[in-house]
Amino acid sequence: MRSEAYSAIESYLSSTSSSQAKRLKADIVKNNRSLVLSMDDHEEVADEFQGVKLWWASGKHVCKTQSFAFYPVTDEKRFYKLTFHKKHRDLIIGPYLKHVLQEGEAIKVRNRQRKLYTNNGPNWSHVVFEHPATFQTLAMEQDKKEEIMEDLVTFSQAEEFYSRIGRAWKRGYLLYGPPGTGKSTMIAAMANLLGYDIYDLELTAVKDNTELRKLLIETSSKSIIVIEDIDCSLDLTGQRRPKKEKKDEAEEMKQHPMHKASKEEAKSSQVTLSGLLNFIDGLWSACGGERLIVFTTNFVEKLDPALIRKGRMDKHIELSYCGFEAFKVLAKNYQKLDSHKLFGRIQDLLREVRITPADVAEHLMPKTASRDLQTCFESLIQALESAKQAQDSNKEDTALIRGLSEKSAQ
Repeated sequence: MRSEAYSAIESYLSSTSSSQAKRLKADIVKNNRSLVLSMDDHEEVADEFQGVKLWWASGKHVCKTQSFAFYPVTDEKRFYKLTFHKKHRDLIIGPYLKHVLQEGEAIKVRNRQRKLYTNNGPNWSHVVFEHPATFQTLAMEQDKKEEIMEDLVTFSQAEEFYSRIGRAWKRGYLLYGPPGTGKSTMIAAMANLLGYDIYDLELTAVKDNTELRKLLIETSSKSIIVIEDIDCSLDLTGQRRPKKEKKDEAEEMKQHPMHKASKEEAKSSQVTLSGLLNFIDGLWSACGGERLIVFTTNFVEKLDPALIRKGRMDKHIELSYCGFEAFKVLAKNYQKLDSHKLFGRIQDLLREVRITPADVAEHLMPKTASRDLQTCFESLIQALESAKQAQDSNKEDTALIRGLSEKSAQ
């Protein structure tokens, strides 16, 4: 593996190298849009720390590996040599090197190409993460957005706090609400705010608890581990099954031996609730640091309370139907408008009608070149009025059924 210390020093010296070194090397980062410069082999640059001057020189050892191959392979080992006056030894070995490594890591994070990972069995694969979502474009009340942003930023700066109280540097978020309310968009906005990678964990592709633990160990710091629609993950989310249900299953196994083999095979390829709980806050969850664990669900009532209690899912965020504040954000995003004469009518209808931000956005989306904003708003108002009529009709039907059942009871 490449030395992390070497990589951090290389990043730290990049700005100094570009202004002092005669020969430079260039690497492309961030979606092939920017260059990171470093000094070439056998170059030297100067640095200064607290009034003390010192020099960094790059070097390279080349040696042939002992091999019986027809073409011997050369092994190159690059290094940096630091030169300074011996009277400054304590300052350089202590505060200066710590400063170099911390600043180098920070530069690496700023320049890195962020990634979206997914698992195929026990291994992660990735693509470049390029989702444009931000909290500014998120359809949500401003107060709620600011609260979530402050919580996220506070967590990202709390390494010393978590170390002092003896807890792993991680935090759990539960995002719940109807489909189309922006749960996945919220995750992308969180990642863009903090500059984190995303690990999208598909539980149904994980064979067992051991494989789950292996995936956890291979995740990096500054990342978000996501399990979407956890209520759909089979036996991982429901309450523990009653004894009667287990007894019925045992009777079925006796009557149908073939079912027994198939069910045992299915069970062997499933992660248990206990394994998932250990994944969230067990001993192995402390491997690495600065990680968010995010669950999303459409039906929070289906989840086992042990899975979403405080300490595991620390912050519960409800993403609900579209209100007027969320609509104004969407109008700003899609039509670049802060106000319009039809906003009053839309506000009145949104108080009475339940509609998701995704449905509202669909009406605000210009589908043809000739479709103007007046047409978009009228289309939305028509959809809201139709939804209101359907809701009123359902209420009348419910009241009629209740009245009929009361009469029959008498």
